[in-house]
Amino acid sequence: MITRRAAAQLLASTAAAATLGAGPALAADKVIVIGVDLPLTGADAQGAIRILHGAQLVFDQANDANAVPGYTFKLAVMNDATATAGQYDPAQAATNARKMVSDHGLVAAIGPEMSGSGKAMAPILSEGGLATITPASTNPDITNPKFAAEFMPAGKAIYFRTVTTDAFQGPEMTMFMAKKLGVKSVYILDDSGAYGVGLADAFEGQAKKIGMKVMGRDRLDPKNADYTTTLTKIKAANPQALYFGGVDEAGVKLVKQAYQIIPKMIKGGGDGMVAPDILTAAGFPAAQGWYATIAAPHLVGDPKSQGVIRAYKAKFGIGPDDYALTAYDAGLIIIGAVKTLIAEKKPINKATMRDAIAASKTPTLQGVVEFDKYGDMKSHIVSVYQIREDKSKPLDDMIAQYHYLGPAPQV
Repeated sequence: MITRRAAAQLLASTAAAATLGAGPALAADKVIVIGVDLPLTGADAQGAIRILHGAQLVFDQANDANAVPGYTFKLAVMNDATATAGQYDPAQAATNARKMVSDHGLVAAIGPEMSGSGKAMAPILSEGGLATITPASTNPDITNPKFAAEFMPAGKAIYFRTVTTDAFQGPEMTMFMAKKLGVKSVYILDDSGAYGVGLADAFEGQAKKIGMKVMGRDRLDPKNADYTTTLTKIKAANPQALYFGGVDEAGVKLVKQAYQIIPKMIKGGGDGMVAPDILTAAGFPAAQGWYATIAAPHLVGDPKSQGVIRAYKAKFGIGPDDYALTAYDAGLIIIGAVKTLIAEKKPINKATMRDAIAASKTPTLQGVVEFDKYGDMKSHIVSVYQIREDKSKPLDDMIAQYHYLGPAPQV
């Protein structure tokens, strides 16, 4: 099990390794620098480190196999969490974006994990012409053409995704609750972050559209320790279900306290609730029965992913989650873009990489990934899970403790 202290120690070692390169370099190789921005300390660290490992693995394998002859990939890893925020910090994410844009050797990036960071980074990346591929950020505003002046001021798409957005994740969980669980009334919470608010908004909009009764909506402060007043109010309202839009800083406390006050109520959330901390810090029996979604196919259960999963476990000593594998997919797309530019005898720089990523049709663990003109994946699959304790497996074994129920009903 990775504790937060161990996560901080692991960050130091992985960041140091990343500055040396993602694998052994030959003296004559040209070095291609790929930025990585993730919240590697604080409340989001355990999931972020799994994502980092997915990126490290794909580039290590490319270097070891000499996948791009004459070139070696090196990762420049940046932490967008701060001690003050206790989790991801949009201001730090913006600082990291400026560093990546100003690095002339850095030609593409992976990240961020959190949409609040994405909103802070996107305008800077746009002005700098640097493409990033997020394996986990799902707020739809960042790639919505209605907000292009804010998040895409230079005009071209620079924020690409190997996951779908909350425009699908939220409503499809609504449909799962309605069609599969028979939910007719719900109380909605969010954690005040860009991701959590957007996801809860999307869930609520679909609930009202299909006639599901929304009995209330409240906002949790992730810094607060006690949510019992809100949960007691929810208990009095007596909805069939609780839906939470947010990440694990608030989510861990919510899981613990909801078990004490509304233990039998149906409870669900988005991909922010698919996190090792929910299993290790909230624990069982509190987490038992919670439903959660992933804005991607069920990659950890796909036979095509098993070779990568074995390599991941052998290298890092822990199993990946789905977003570790969407990070691996992001790396495959970047490597494919480099190969395309070399084949076309074009220079490898920020501008050419952006264009090659935008036009890519790359085979990945989730199939061929294509982007629309705004940077979103053309596939909109949302997967549903339920937490069910498997006592025969480690507590933080994401594959064992999150049981896949199937794709959510599409809207």
